[in-house]
Amino acid sequence: MSETTGHDFGRLPPPAARLGHIFARPKLLAGLCVILLAGLGWFYLALLLGGSGDSFKRFGVDFLTLCGPLPDGLWSAGGVVIVASMWGAMTLAMMLPSAAPMIITYAGIADTAARKNDHIVSPFVLAAGYMTVWIGFSVVAALAQITLTQATLLDTSMTSASGLFSGAIFIGAGLYQFSALKHACLNRCQQPFPFFFANWVTTTRGVLRLGIKQGVYCLGCCWAMMLVMFAVGVMNVLWMVGIGMVMITEKMLPGRRFTHAVGVTLIVAGIGIVLLTVAAHWPVRTS
Repeated sequence: MSETTGHDFGRLPPPAARLGHIFARPKLLAGLCVILLAGLGWFYLALLLGGSGDSFKRFGVDFLTLCGPLPDGLWSAGGVVIVASMWGAMTLAMMLPSAAPMIITYAGIADTAARKNDHIVSPFVLAAGYMTVWIGFSVVAALAQITLTQATLLDTSMTSASGLFSGAIFIGAGLYQFSALKHACLNRCQQPFPFFFANWVTTTRGVLRLGIKQGVYCLGCCWAMMLVMFAVGVMNVLWMVGIGMVMITEKMLPGRRFTHAVGVTLIVAGIGIVLLTVAAHWPVRTS
């Protein structure tokens, strides 16, 4: 009796056979992975925006005042958890689509291996490793948000309370676009195939590590751009979409022209914000 291979679904019931064919196609799995996880991120953000946090009040948590001034400088554990979950949803919504070329590249190599009946690991494992890094960033960003609010640089609506602070973030993010670290990490993000080809593994733990490494490269590429959300409003959906599109574009376009153009734009915008802030507080002479 011949042994059933990973692609032999002829003796299975039709529904199981169809499901088997789907899970034997890594590229399709990769696409579903990106759509599903990014969709979950946007869905959670929509709940926060649509209800203004009312859904959390049922559990005794007031979302809009979580980051407000706390007595004796103490932080609310519930506040950190909810704000971190918000940042986690933002990273799913903004960063995972920008990682789609990397995940699909892995899936393409896995697809070739699957046709040879070689063992492969699901792209979900790679995405889990990648998102582990960004979930860690979300916790740090949540703590930073609460700290900045306590320092009155952000107000309780999660919007910058200082034009100088906003301008400094824009200028800093713009300068980072020209840094050697940015370019080194962007190279890894733009060319994932050599990385996977040189480090190919067929164990779950190994693929998880590959995802973590790619997440670190992506973090090194995009962390400064993500911090721009502190300047424009943490829950500003238009800026989420805009920044997400910028990060996707610079990972898909070869060369540095687009990255440098974004850097110049951010620096000019930051200088403009600073000048406007200074002008608004400049003493007016009266005759």
